[in-house]
Amino acid sequence: MASTLALAGCVAADEEADELIAAATDATSLDAMLKRRISGEPLAWITGTTRFCGLILQVRSGVYVPRWQSETLARTAAGLLPARGTAVDLCTGSGAIAAVMQAARPEARVVATEIDPLAAGCARANGIEVLIGDLDDVLPTELVGTVDVMTGVVPYVPADAMHLLPRDVLAYEPRTALDGGPTGLEVVTRTVDHSTKWMAPGGWLLLEVGGGQYTEVEQLFRRAGYGQIQILEDGDGDPRAVCGRHEFAE
Repeated sequence: MASTLALAGCVAADEEADELIAAATDATSLDAMLKRRISGEPLAWITGTTRFCGLILQVRSGVYVPRWQSETLARTAAGLLPARGTAVDLCTGSGAIAAVMQAARPEARVVATEIDPLAAGCARANGIEVLIGDLDDVLPTELVGTVDVMTGVVPYVPADAMHLLPRDVLAYEPRTALDGGPTGLEVVTRTVDHSTKWMAPGGWLLLEVGGGQYTEVEQLFRRAGYGQIQILEDGDGDPRAVCGRHEFAE
């Protein structure tokens, strides 16, 4: 099985074979699952789960699969969240980043938003409080000025670069989770601009962005009143997110 997966282009063929075997109920189901995987369908959709920052999360078919490259953002956010603080995760998808924050700070309030009802249901199955709507539009007014940490893996791929994504990503994963508009920064810009309304004094904003977008996003952060700006790297040492602390004028 591992050799078949490797020939189909699966980089971690041995590990994927183990996951398929563990999820299958019999030889027939295993064969069906293998066919789905070699066609390019995400492994998490086939097995129904994925591992993220050591957590086992449900991932339903049609829901964006959290990437290991986002784990640095999640762990950093969890470390910045006070023990009884408040966090918001925008475009939560399966709820992966929110789940990491909640696991690290069980007494904190972690609220997520998600525009796709299917993904919202998946996040709820992972124990996350989810509000269905676009970005921060559905956050309750009681959170204004109280959020210690806001995170988001919002869409950031430029529309004219979508064709450069891997074939299986284009074929299966939801476009709404990926397409960031003509420049790739339409949703990111809205997120930064809207975030300041919700921030507690000294609150942190962490957003994943793509290669080549860091300088422009850093400028967006600065214009919105964020300082202590850092570029977060993933496990391969590649830039993956922008993080900044909101600095209120005296």
